[in-house]
Amino acid sequence: MRHLVTSTLLAALTSMQSSAQGDASGASADDLLARAADYSVRSEPIPRKLLWGDTHLHTKFSFDAGMIGNRLGPDEAYQFARGDTVTASMGVPARLRQPLDFLAVSDHAESLGLAPAINERNPLALEDPNARRMRDLIDEGKPVEAYKVFAQLRARGEYVLHRQDLITDMWQRITSAADRYYQPGQFTTLIGYEYTSALQTNNLHRVVLFADSSEEANKILPFSQVDSSDPQDLWAWMADYEANVGGRVLAIPHNGNLSNGLMFDDTTQEGSLFDADYAAMRQRYEPLYEVTQIKGDGEAHALLSPDDEFADFWTWDRGNFGFQPKTADMLPGEYARSALKKGLAYEQQLGVNPFKFGLLGSTDSHTSLATAEEDNFFSKASPGEPNVGQARYDQPIIQRYPGREDISVPSYESAAGGLMAVWAHDNTREGVFDAMLRKEVYATTGPRIGLRLFAGFDLPMDAHLRPDVADIGYRTGVPMGGDLPVGSHTNPPRFTVVASRDPRGANLDRIQIVKGWLDDNGELKERVFDVSWAGARERDKAGKVPAIGSTVHGAVYDNSIGSSRLAVTWEDSEFDAAQRAFWYVRVLEIPTPTWLAYDKAHFGDLIKLPEDAQLVHQERAYSSPIWYSPGTVQ
Repeated sequence: MRHLVTSTLLAALTSMQSSAQGDASGASADDLLARAADYSVRSEPIPRKLLWGDTHLHTKFSFDAGMIGNRLGPDEAYQFARGDTVTASMGVPARLRQPLDFLAVSDHAESLGLAPAINERNPLALEDPNARRMRDLIDEGKPVEAYKVFAQLRARGEYVLHRQDLITDMWQRITSAADRYYQPGQFTTLIGYEYTSALQTNNLHRVVLFADSSEEANKILPFSQVDSSDPQDLWAWMADYEANVGGRVLAIPHNGNLSNGLMFDDTTQEGSLFDADYAAMRQRYEPLYEVTQIKGDGEAHALLSPDDEFADFWTWDRGNFGFQPKTADMLPGEYARSALKKGLAYEQQLGVNPFKFGLLGSTDSHTSLATAEEDNFFSKASPGEPNVGQARYDQPIIQRYPGREDISVPSYESAAGGLMAVWAHDNTREGVFDAMLRKEVYATTGPRIGLRLFAGFDLPMDAHLRPDVADIGYRTGVPMGGDLPVGSHTNPPRFTVVASRDPRGANLDRIQIVKGWLDDNGELKERVFDVSWAGARERDKAGKVPAIGSTVHGAVYDNSIGSSRLAVTWEDSEFDAAQRAFWYVRVLEIPTPTWLAYDKAHFGDLIKLPEDAQLVHQERAYSSPIWYSPGTVQ
């Protein structure tokens, strides 16, 4: 049974003999951690550029996009992200209100370029019987039936047109597009793809990102589920890429909420307990986690955090991708907060924390359009674009399987994406990638909320009031993604947080600091602290700050409540220097309309929303954590 790492599991880990084997490139756990530490030390100058982007976007080169109506490729994806107007696949002109600073196209490695190959009458597609059958169905006006053919074969482990010669062509088209649209200093394109591992439809997907140009990336072909479903084999492949090509690469897991407990499970895929080398490889090659996106928010779950009134946000918790319903014992292996806590226990026993990751958001849109704004949302996939009528809400994202319990999810339960913010030295591939490796990044559910976080034992209590708060933070503390220093201290750690609203968005409700720690009895604990809030509200008898209220009327709200800026320096008076801990910041906006409310106001009686459609929510930002480990920091 999957479960939280408690004192029981700690005892089991203590008795376990760690493996002395290194990774596939010959590096030991210590070597891997030393490499990772190179990026945890700030280099000059101070990173002062706040950049916004999306590292998880699919185009027609993905089988589950191109085969169901997406007609746009990487070129249109980059054009849209940099601010150009493009025509969406279903015919609506689309444009971002504010361009992104960076974008990664991350098409599925499996059957890469299937739809373009069929549509272009590629000779390889003509000679493959399954591809030819799918082409004939499309010619007959039956694209859904064509996709069903692919899905049925994939369920048996067969991927149509997954062959090296075709993938080479498609991969080089993708990498060359990234190079064409790269404008250092203005717009950064990152080469990447999605590794779509799925054990019995349990989601173990990763986005794989490169810091490099096509010159390096074209020396390999994407490692895929067809090669292996085990993430350890992916990490070994990544290590070989860095050793043999000389480039840099990382992987970003996402949607643990659809893994049925496997994303942050307590064993490897082979069923063995973690050892130090496994933990080091995971920390080295997976320094980040995509915590929020269209297919649900993955920060916390109400059953895991019953005292957190904001834990239930666009929660998807019925099951995996269609076969197996969810059970409560799976949840600890699915959510970021519980994984961060488990990481503390593993670090105490193994000396390495496998779940030491920063937090980011992305869209996972399959429309080629990185739309995360509520009033400009183009859906998860092209059949749900704004001009397709009721299908925008009824289109299933997770299918219902005959003869099985219904755990399907319709499109009206989709969140309107997420975004990644990075604190970088410059808007270049190197600048963005370095920020990712430093974990000096954060997630939002769509709004461009400004957020700085520093922690240190010598931060002045008025640091948040100073105009040079960033200089003070870097000089006397560490930023998000960092480690508090170990040693003798005369006071508890202090945390300086400065948050500002999206200039085009809603005011802020409150700043919260989420703390997780491992106590002296080996139990994992958590607590959410309200540390700054708008207005004259006072804590209730339970110590909670009351709700801020709401100005939402249909698709309209105003900023007569809340604050445009919140800032605080908070001291953790409960800190124990002998206990491992982490802290991260959650910033909440005031209530605002969801994309469904905007649709309802725009389309009126032309649509019929389900009765349980969510029309109001509180969008948010999540910082990457800051960690403390008594003893040697890794």
